[in-house]
Parts: sequence; structure tokens; C-alpha cells
Amino acid sequence: MKENREFCLGNFIVEPGKKKSGFLRIGGGEFQLPATILHGEQPGKTVLITAGIHAEEYVGIQSALELSEMLKVQKIAGTVVIVKVVNRKAFELRSGSDSHEDGKNLNRVFPGSKEGTWSERLAYAIEKELLSIADYYIDLHSGDSYEQLTPYVYYAGAAAKEVVEQSREMAQQADVPYMVGSNVAMGGCYNYAASLGIPSILLERGQMGGWTKEESHSTRRDVRNILCHLGIYQGEKDYRNYYPLEVKDLCYQAANEQGLWYPCKKPGDMIQQGDILGVVKDYEGKILEVCKAEYGGVILYQTGSLQVQESGSVIAYGRISRESDSRKERIAGYWSKRSDSFQAQRRAELHSSMADRWLLEIQKYLPQRRLKILDVGCGSGFFTILLGKQGHEVLGTDLTPDMIEKSRELAKEEGVDCKFEIMDAENLDLPDETFDVVISRNLTWTLPDAGHAYEEWCRVLKKGGVLLNFDANYGAYDATDTASLPEQHSHNMLGMEMLKENEDIKKQLPISSYIRPAWDVETLGKLGVQEISLDLGVGKRIYVEKDEFYNPAPIFTLCGKKEGLE
Repeated sequence: MKENREFCLGNFIVEPGKKKSGFLRIGGGEFQLPATILHGEQPGKTVLITAGIHAEEYVGIQSALELSEMLKVQKIAGTVVIVKVVNRKAFELRSGSDSHEDGKNLNRVFPGSKEGTWSERLAYAIEKELLSIADYYIDLHSGDSYEQLTPYVYYAGAAAKEVVEQSREMAQQADVPYMVGSNVAMGGCYNYAASLGIPSILLERGQMGGWTKEESHSTRRDVRNILCHLGIYQGEKDYRNYYPLEVKDLCYQAANEQGLWYPCKKPGDMIQQGDILGVVKDYEGKILEVCKAEYGGVILYQTGSLQVQESGSVIAYGRISRESDSRKERIAGYWSKRSDSFQAQRRAELHSSMADRWLLEIQKYLPQRRLKILDVGCGSGFFTILLGKQGHEVLGTDLTPDMIEKSRELAKEEGVDCKFEIMDAENLDLPDETFDVVISRNLTWTLPDAGHAYEEWCRVLKKGGVLLNFDANYGAYDATDTASLPEQHSHNMLGMEMLKENEDIKKQLPISSYIRPAWDVETLGKLGVQEISLDLGVGKRIYVEKDEFYNPAPIFTLCGKKEGLE
């Protein structure tokens, strides 16, 4: 094993397995910054964490302070360098996010200059002495005294391909709703770091120059999850409420007039093209300017102060992209590996008493006529084939190509005329109001964005149509615990490695932390689904025997009717 040596930075000398805090001197001693270095016993990469580049963005600063205290050096392989307040003078004098000495925005002057103004010299020292030792970089920010924002994360997007990919992976570990790929390589510290080959992100959480314990805790947890992801911190990543959606084509709208700013929306709101986002008025209440959305998307931040300057930014928003989600590739890959065993199980299930019990449960909710049915997340086709045998016109869809192939094979074996297509449950390539029934079994718990999936299912459902979902709160159950399962159960056949992969995927899914089925009922209610009924006892009626099909998780039936007449 490679010998781990002492870590030297400025006036800091840190032995392996040790932690050192104090004022770090850089720039020939001109700048003395509060810092902590944790140097692990085991060799590894170096992560630079900074806060207070903008001195009034307190969530980032408080989070850095807490990380310095709470990270355990015994769990670190490599080195973590935390600079708690970069723009120290501006912070201590409460002079705002621009530097006290020259009035410049420090995060706009990188790479700086050795012979430049105070901010430029500090940027130069950061590049030469801090970025030069970093393998990864995390910059902690929040909304300053006039900014309202929804939590989101930037990742470096104007760098070498591998740097962009690694930066994006780091951003994906943050428990925030959105992430944005930056398209500039200069000016900002994290942007410039990426141009030097350092995967980098900038985390935004908190607003209006304030901070809360909850916000600093969340940021601290984000950083820990990133460190775990990078293999620098030993431990399991925490469950999250969000997995950030990609926001593209970010629009920074500025005011054309100086005046009083009255926003009509708030950060996190969804907007449509042409929506009025806010107005600028004069002191007599006359409208000077109306700010309208150039396109639909989500608001990330806006000016929260009453006053707005001419050419000053008032709002930023962007389009939500659902095209790129690495979780879906991983999920599809996982179920591909299980497609053979799934087919065998569903084949056996179709010729068991289970089929009759399932059919009895389903028929309680279906109109008594031939129906056009969509089976979303059909797997190897159990529901699709079961309902096809009853004479219904059924389409089964699944994200996993191998599952669709197995479904077609099984349907042919059973002599059932039904169709199967590869399709994303969250983005159905189907016309509006096409189906009498949308049905699903054990799917929602596997979806990255189950709320959007429900929206899609309602979209393709006819007015008065039935949505029928059989699922369980699988996020609350540990798949690796097989003690209650019979010996012949499929989970005992999978092996521990596959079961651990299942658990790891669940940790990346927000739905794993929801209280279900309460969340499902609330979500469907907001989508206009009416006559919602809930059955918590279906699992006991289906899984009568402890056999290879047994499911210990309490299955629920959720049935709703789309508003309107058929």
C-alpha cells in the first residue's frame, strides 16, 4: 500500500489521521482564512470545500463550520480541506457579497491576477494554492440579502467531457430538486476549477441573507453524501427527498428600469410561456415594466427585495429536461438481470391459484364491458396476459427491453393476443385520453419521479376512466432481510449482491422516503382524480401461502376515477 505522508498547505502541516484548524495563510500571508484540514490515515484524493466567497450567504458558511466539527477524520481516506469563509473581511464587516476593499464580486474575477486589485489577488492565491491541491471541489453558497431561491446545484459544464461527467455525478448526490450545468469556464471559482481539470459543483440553499438549522443540516448531509460517493468518506449515503432534475436553457432576466419590484411568482413555481413573472413600478405605483416568461419551466431564484436596479437581475428560470437520468439506466439494467427469473415466476403464477385471486381483486374495480387497458411497468406481462385472457384490449409497457421480450414470449406461449412496447412510465409515448383503465403492479416504488408518472397516467386515461395501482411502501423494507421468506423464495435465489443493489437503487429514489399510500392519495387528488379508494388488506387475500410468490410487505390497492364523463 502506498505510504500516506503528512499534508502541507500554507502554514498547515497535518499528520495522517489528524485534524488541524486555525487560520490558513495564503498569498504570501496577505490572506488569513479560517480553515480545517482533515487528513486521513489512508491515502486518497483531496477534496476542497469552500464557503463565504459571497460573504452574506450564510447557509454555506454555517454548513462549513459544522462540517469542520462533525466530519470524523477516522472515516476519511484522503484529505478534506474546508475553508469556512473565503471573503473574510467582507463577512466580518457585514459589507455584503462584494469585497470590502475594491467593491468587486470575488466570484466573477477568476483566475485573478497577482498584481491586480484585492479581489483579483485573492482569486489568484486561491487558484495557485488551493485549487492546485484539489482533486474535487465543492463550493457552498446560498441566497444573499436580496435573493429568494429554491435549493439547486450547479455543476461545471464547460470543461473536458470526463470532468463534466464527474461534476454532474457529484451534483446528483445533492438532495435538491434541480441541477444546472454551467456553460462558462471563467469568472466563477468552480467554473474555473473545472477548466483546470477539477470536477466541481456549487450548491445553493437558503435565501435572503439568512440561515436555519434545517438548511445547514441539509447542506452538510449533501456534502457527506458527495464525499461517500467519491469514496473519500466511509459510510452509507443518506436517503433523500429529491434527485435533482436537469434544468437547461437558464434565462437570467434583468430589469430595464430602476424601480420597485413586485414578483407574481415564487422560486420553485412552474411557469408557462407568456406568464407574468412580476412588474416594476415607480414611487407613484405606475407600471414601468412587465416581466414575462420567454418559455415554460421552473423559477430557480428571483430578487426578493423591493428595490431593483436598471439592468439588475430580477428572476432566473429554465426548462426542465427529463431526457437524461442515469438512475433509469441503472434501474433498467437491474431488472434486465432479473428478467429470466421474472418470466419463470410469472409463468408459474399464471397457472396457480394466485391468478384467480388477482383477477378477483382487479375485477372489483373494472366496468363490465370490453376495455382498452394500459398495463404500465408490465414486467414479464402477468397483468397484461391475465386481462387479455378476459377479452380486453391490453397494451403492456416497460422500460426494460428484456422484460418486454420475455412478455412477448410468455403471451405467445399462453396464446393471448396483446401488445407490448418499450416505454418510460414517466414519459408515455401515447395520445391523450386513450385508455379506459390504467393499471400497474409493484412499479411506483421503482420510479425516480413517481409524481410525474401519475400525471402521465392520468393524461392517457379517458375522462371517467379508472386508475388502478397495486403497490407497497417498499422503501420502508430492507430487501436484504430475508429471514421471513420461505427457502424457495426468489429473493433467496438472487444472492446478497443483487439484493444490496436493490437497496442502493432505492436510496436514490425520493419515493423511498414518502409516507405511502398517503402520498399517493394526496398526489392523485391534486391531479384531479376523484372517488379515490384505498384497500390495505389486499396483500393478505393474495398471498395466502408462504410460497415462492410470497410478499411480506403490506400491499395496498389504490383506485381512482379521472374526473369527467366517459
